Amino acid sequence: MTTSQRLISAADVNQARQARYNSRKRVNQIALTLSLAAMAFGLFWLVWILWETVRLGVGGLNLALFTESTPPPNEAGGIANAIYGSLVMVFLATFVGTPIGIMAGIYLAEYDVRSWLASTTRFVHDILLSAPSIVIGLFVYAVVVARFKSFSAYAGIFALALIVIPVVIRTTENMLILVPASLREAAYALGTPKWRVITMVTLRAARAGVITGILLAVARIAGETAPLLFTALSNQFWNSDLSKPMASLPVTIFKFAMSPYENWQHLAWAGVFLITVAVLGLNILARVLTRQK
Repeated sequence: MTTSQRLISAADVNQARQARYNSRKRVNQIALTLSLAAMAFGLFWLVWILWETVRLGVGGLNLALFTESTPPPNEAGGIANAIYGSLVMVFLATFVGTPIGIMAGIYLAEYDVRSWLASTTRFVHDILLSAPSIVIGLFVYAVVVARFKSFSAYAGIFALALIVIPVVIRTTENMLILVPASLREAAYALGTPKWRVITMVTLRAARAGVITGILLAVARIAGETAPLLFTALSNQFWNSDLSKPMASLPVTIFKFAMSPYENWQHLAWAGVFLITVAVLGLNILARVLTRQK
């Protein structure tokens, strides 16, 4: 092959490569444009929702909102009883569901990875993770409310705890699996018993991820309405007795937002603003903890 032929062949190869490069560049630009358009579409609705929440919710913030109970129509008042009820039920549901979820996650990650019991447990909590919350509310209604013939905060706590448990199980198991095996082996080489390795090594290494899972579970149940409609119901007055119906912020928002009374609608938007700020704060805190890890 002469020099001119080799040059022509090299030019053809370079031309083919340039054509492939241009084709890939066009495909990349199209994919990037579609991705940015999809992101912009999602951000548009998110920003609109947040703007409407702030615009309509900030106007209802005042001292009476946090100090007075839900009022009758067209009278001044607040949602202190609903805020108190939500805090109590979310705290107790987290207090009940978190230890169960963490212990189940430790069992699945450290003790029993591939047995039929572990597979069954994963299958059940995957179902609970994907199940609509109204299904859990109906289940608790049939098991607790219908049997005792009374709505109560206990039933609401039980329903919310059933939502917390699978979230905590999944995050705890995943975080413990990510801990390097070399850490466990080093602890075992020093003669450390298994329970101490779990509490002092693996859980400490996965602490940020586990706490993040708990915060995300709290953020999820903080805005749940459907389970509480079938369990805790609501209460127009201040109530600290967990065996009776108790007001909650999501249910109060649901009732007031659908009412024709203007003062109730203002209180509903103020409640929406409070829940939005709380959930966003928990999500930001979870991201910060994950970054620190």
